[in-house]
Amino acid sequence: MRWSQTLIPTLRQDPKDAEAASHKLALRAGLIRQLSSGVYSYLPLGFRVLQKIIGIIRDEMNRSGAVEVLMPALHPAELWKKSGRYETLGEDKIAFKNRAGHEFVLGPTHEEVITELVGGSVKSFRDLPLTLYQIQTKFRDEARPRFGVIRTKEFIMKDAYSFDRDEKGLDANYHKMSEVYQRIFSRCGLTYKIVNADPGMMGGKMSQEFMVECPYGEDRVATSEGGYLASLDIAQRGNPQKVLAGTLSEKLEIFDTPNLRTIEEISHKFKIKPASMAKTLIYIADGKAVAAVISGDSEVNEGKLRKLIGAESMRQAESKEIQEATGAPVGFAGPVGLKIPVYADWDIEGMVDFVTGANQKDKHLKNVNLSDFQAAAFGDIRYVKEGDLAPEGKGQLRLTTTMEIGHIFKLGTRYSKSVGAEFLDEKGERVPAIMGCYGIGVNRILAAAIEEHHDEKGIQWPQGIAPFEAEIVTVNQADSGTVQAADRLYQELSKAGMEVLFDDRDERAGVKFNDADLIGIPVQIVVGERNLKEGKVEIKRRGTGSVEKVDLVAVKGFFSAIAEAPTRK
Repeated sequence: MRWSQTLIPTLRQDPKDAEAASHKLALRAGLIRQLSSGVYSYLPLGFRVLQKIIGIIRDEMNRSGAVEVLMPALHPAELWKKSGRYETLGEDKIAFKNRAGHEFVLGPTHEEVITELVGGSVKSFRDLPLTLYQIQTKFRDEARPRFGVIRTKEFIMKDAYSFDRDEKGLDANYHKMSEVYQRIFSRCGLTYKIVNADPGMMGGKMSQEFMVECPYGEDRVATSEGGYLASLDIAQRGNPQKVLAGTLSEKLEIFDTPNLRTIEEISHKFKIKPASMAKTLIYIADGKAVAAVISGDSEVNEGKLRKLIGAESMRQAESKEIQEATGAPVGFAGPVGLKIPVYADWDIEGMVDFVTGANQKDKHLKNVNLSDFQAAAFGDIRYVKEGDLAPEGKGQLRLTTTMEIGHIFKLGTRYSKSVGAEFLDEKGERVPAIMGCYGIGVNRILAAAIEEHHDEKGIQWPQGIAPFEAEIVTVNQADSGTVQAADRLYQELSKAGMEVLFDDRDERAGVKFNDADLIGIPVQIVVGERNLKEGKVEIKRRGTGSVEKVDLVAVKGFFSAIAEAPTRK
């Protein structure tokens, strides 16, 4: 492709509203342009990268035995209501009514659709196992789309779904997809971690995320020197077994806190550290009110709390329910005197003379101690923090900001029961299919690759997903000999099946070299008068910056060797 015949609008300066390196460089290198908040156009270079990524994904998925389909982006709302996820989506869903008054959802994911499809087609155990996948545009009304294509309202995903007759089959498919993902991400040039995670709204009993370190990611991962690795959503910590420090005060004291409901407000007004306060939150667990008590500088992990309680379902209480459970409005709950079960975090066991709500409007208590209330149980019910004791009891936890690029789930019968995907087993009985789900964020691979592979000059594309294999740069486009030599080389390499970008613009050499480094194609072939007199050209490798002179007639053979695709694992 000739630069003069395509659209590569490079920028000299970083856009003011861009924060992430991938966002800045994708804009500066002319890969993307924003149409509206969270909605982007992919220009020729960016689209070629997406095509390379999709090609790798399709190659590995097909290699695994999965079969590609394409499902609609428009979903009848009744299907989502059937699975029970219509309300769960909340404000993230983009829904509308058509001219006939029927409500549709722009698909954020396709579990319901694939389950209905397979449920209407698969009749017998002889039809299983089956794995189907698609590469499709998805939609979510992100409240705060940020960082370019890292978090958007419209995005491209590869999602695959396995259907098995039993758990053993699901285990095999889950393991196979994990290996497929590892090959995909390695071929895309990414350094990743496989992290145990919370299935979230997807449901199911097990999931793992494929994460890359990224300062602009929306996830965090907990690690330890002992090898512990888990998503923040499910990360555990060791019991600190804190010893009470200091002398306990003789009695409780109530004090006025008019309209001061939050830890921050109390801390600011009375100069009390949040760590010296206890936060009490009311939940409804299996239909009954319970209280969770944690230190004021922590946040309740609802998954851990539900596990400690042993509840099947749990949600935060509403204002009316909080009033009924505590006798006070929202913001004044405390463990002292509560008649509902109290579940306290391990941290509370090491606190003395702390501040809590008084279960009275505009009142709080100070000098609260463990002897002042009865806890049904103590446990790990908060999100872990940097420096917490590692679960194995050795060393401390470290938190790393990450970006999710892939997620695999064991869904079980979550959707095959609710939406309907049953088959006749060997006994002639109708049973639900056992499902797995496997997703990859295609756009995010592009962003993750830039985050990991760039320097102060621009992008350094991994060979497997680079928009072109090489770029030819003329030093002086006004010199006919240089142009003729570069054009012959371009024609020769293109006929050999190589993907080459020819910068044939009538621009200064400095502009061309800067743009070449910015767009980051792995190999630059520099054609100039001085070297041509010796029958040579310069070949620069963008990743290392190394430069060597090669005979013009030997470029094809030399380039074929260094541009050869890496062997698949």
